[in-house]
Amino acid sequence: MKLVIQKVSHASVETEGASIAEIQKGFLVLVGIGKNDTKETIDQYVKKMVNLRIFTDENGKTNLSLKDVNGEILLVSQFTLYANCKKGNRPSFFDAGEPEKAQQLYEYMVEKVKEFVPVVQTGKFGALMKVSLINEGPFTILLDENTFA
Repeated sequence: MKLVIQKVSHASVETEGASIAEIQKGFLVLVGIGKNDTKETIDQYVKKMVNLRIFTDENGKTNLSLKDVNGEILLVSQFTLYANCKKGNRPSFFDAGEPEKAQQLYEYMVEKVKEFVPVVQTGKFGALMKVSLINEGPFTILLDENTFA
């Protein structure tokens, strides 16, 4: 699994000319599901993500979590996070999850996040989307097998 977590003051998704999701203060999360990911993987990453303390407290320290600031989450599936560019110039997506399994795990992730965060919006799985954001900081964190255990 790979998550690109961006702290935002606003984020939205548009597809087929229509706005389908919008959040205010919170996280825009690009979600890459790998071929070896399971529900247990999702559980582990969701717990870490919702408890990340990257919002500033009254002293200006990054000490508050999404829950502490009543933040919102916009989850956007993005298999291209698994692009492998080692050979040639055309990326390979060999390590990305198969679409049917990845969609099931993505939908499981959405439901899991809803257990922790009251406002959860999503992109449209497998669709061509336009994602807009105002990144605060900017503050962006990558969670994957190399940065999270």
